[in-house]
Amino acid sequence: MLEVKNLDVNYQELRILQKVSVSVKNGELVSIIGSNGAGKTTLLKAISGLVKVASGDILFNDIELTRLPIHERTRIGIVYVPEGRRLFPYLTVEENLALGAYSSRARAKSKESMKFVFSLFPRLQERRGQQAITLSGGEQQMLAMGRALMACPELMLLDEPSLGLSPILTSEIFDVIRKLHENGLTMLLVEQNAKRALELSERTYVLESGCITTHGASRELLNDDRVRKAYLGL
Repeated sequence: MLEVKNLDVNYQELRILQKVSVSVKNGELVSIIGSNGAGKTTLLKAISGLVKVASGDILFNDIELTRLPIHERTRIGIVYVPEGRRLFPYLTVEENLALGAYSSRARAKSKESMKFVFSLFPRLQERRGQQAITLSGGEQQMLAMGRALMACPELMLLDEPSLGLSPILTSEIFDVIRKLHENGLTMLLVEQNAKRALELSERTYVLESGCITTHGASRELLNDDRVRKAYLGL
């Protein structure tokens, strides 16, 4: 479904990503782990169109994305759930969700999608009339994911969904990610909690200083001594 080939991304004179290649098959859950500043968020932003690509290719269902505007990437099925949630704070939960149904295809399914989101996140239904700013951090993350689901995505890009959450809420969010994967949604996950990311995903890429240093089956990387020492504290 997604193929990133030899991707370079610069910020002013600094090269953030160097010859990065990543692939995600239809229905897969693939994770990217690495230390802060490794370029994980930049990679997701490049795929979604929020940063400019210096060189390389990004293909989604054989469509070249590098010159495609952000709204067109959303229309063809790519949805980005950003780090920090980026909600509309003074709109209600229901209004935030409604704004996720951006494309005509998504608007046509908005009632069905809203029911699905509320089934995944019952607390959002309870708080559908509250402003987003009044929600807890965990509820805001639920809303950010729910808004993305309203777009009827084929590929969901998740950027640090557990950031700042308690262990209990982190488990809830990962349970939902697992359910979505079991329902067939294709996902690319960037996550600071390397252990949970490896346990949840089928394949993992390790990104260090803007370069992919290793990749493989997540279960194998869980037992890789270098990965365990660098990212799992073992």
